Amino acid sequence: MLLLVHKIAHWILRRRIEYIENFVLNPAETQHRVFRHLLEKGRDTVFGNTYGFPHIQSLEDFRKEVPISTYEQLFPYIDRAFKGESNILWPGKVHWFSKSSGTTNDKSKFIPLTQESLDDCHYRLGQDMLAIYLNNKPESKLFTGKSLSIGGSLSENPNNRSIHFGDVSAVLTENLPRFYELVRTPGKNIALMSSWEEKVVAMAREVMHEDVTSLVGVPTWTQVLIYKIFELLEMKDHNLLEVWPNLELFLHGGVSFDPYREHFKTLIPSDQMTYMDCYNASEGFFALQDDSSRHDLLLMLDYGIFFEFIPVEHLDEDHPKTYTIEEVETNRNYAMVITTNGGLWRYMIGDTVMFTSLYPFRIKITGRTKHFINAFGEELMVDNAEKAISEACLVTGARVENYTAAPIFFDGGSRGGHEWLIEFEKTPEDIGRFGEVLDEMLKTVNSDYEAKRKGNLALGPPVIHALPSGSFIRWMKKRGKLGGQHKVPRLANNRDYLEDILKMVAVGS
Repeated sequence: MLLLVHKIAHWILRRRIEYIENFVLNPAETQHRVFRHLLEKGRDTVFGNTYGFPHIQSLEDFRKEVPISTYEQLFPYIDRAFKGESNILWPGKVHWFSKSSGTTNDKSKFIPLTQESLDDCHYRLGQDMLAIYLNNKPESKLFTGKSLSIGGSLSENPNNRSIHFGDVSAVLTENLPRFYELVRTPGKNIALMSSWEEKVVAMAREVMHEDVTSLVGVPTWTQVLIYKIFELLEMKDHNLLEVWPNLELFLHGGVSFDPYREHFKTLIPSDQMTYMDCYNASEGFFALQDDSSRHDLLLMLDYGIFFEFIPVEHLDEDHPKTYTIEEVETNRNYAMVITTNGGLWRYMIGDTVMFTSLYPFRIKITGRTKHFINAFGEELMVDNAEKAISEACLVTGARVENYTAAPIFFDGGSRGGHEWLIEFEKTPEDIGRFGEVLDEMLKTVNSDYEAKRKGNLALGPPVIHALPSGSFIRWMKKRGKLGGQHKVPRLANNRDYLEDILKMVAVGS
């Protein structure tokens, strides 16, 4: 049965390659078509009438009439839709919302997921990743086994029982066509469990007896599940291929894979294993890795999302100019602004990206607009931190489970610096050497950091604390953000996260 499923899926998915090739060859035309479609769909909504959509004739009109918005600014409209009103941000009633805390704010966000955004964006990216993989590896036996996906849970809106919310992964799982139940594991009864601790045990017990050929999920939580399987099977030799000998693909996203790459190669010791990255969020799926020989991502231009970009140096301006894909340039940091078929209009998602190539348009994620350290003018971005952590691990043989960092502010005559809390899966023999390599790599990839470190005048060397195993999981649990799509904030420009974690570790709770 699964062999027949594999052949049918292979044939269906290959048809998407033609569409991908089309928008790669015609990027501007594709984005213009998406823009006109979105404008037409929004014309008779409350938001559209508020901002004069019926009279907007061009992109310049759109830029002039519709403000760039944060979640807080769009919240009055989202809240009305969440309460059950129709035609607020998108035609009709929205029945699904993704609950996301993000990494810049502790307050929960409820992102509308319309049927169009589910079909033409979220599901399409998954299909396209598989289409590209099968196109590159026609000998694959991917669908002769099961795909293991790790997600979150769902809840019912207590004020309107026709509306549900949860992690975007849970919403996708709940709405999958029945066909996919033939090729995925675990079953929905386990996949949508609300307690992460109970779910990871139940998942491990079910999936360790399946023939899993692919993994889908955030590297952090996937790693937790793998170790739970090793524990239940009492495996001292941590080789996942002994559990799933036909495993061939890991589709991952949510966090940078760089700090996890070498560790997964030890867990899955096979040159035939393929790792594919994607840029996914509650607001939409934006880009995917189409070439395994490079680590940047192809921007997907036909998912019902219209892209604009603001140079990060202009973010503080009252009315910053935005750039379309026709106007961007490589090696420049941009904040991304999206208009989507989920009803988000000129929405500042909070991520920063850099174009690595034009035609085709490929990007790398460099950080968050509020997820950085710039206490002393060093402008340290997440991308810098990931590269430095990866290099320090490579040189010292360490493996990092999780980390966060924050500034050390001037105190009297003391100099400033950066304090790093790191939970190691494999602790380096010499923490001092790890810190030296981290520091040197940060200087290499960030000239502002290098200038501030020169002579130890403005910034001292990084201060590193190795945290006990399980510290970050305990902290995430304490905040009610365990499992699913929740991520440890990598960098912060204040010490709130760091002090909270240190306090928790100190009292052992």
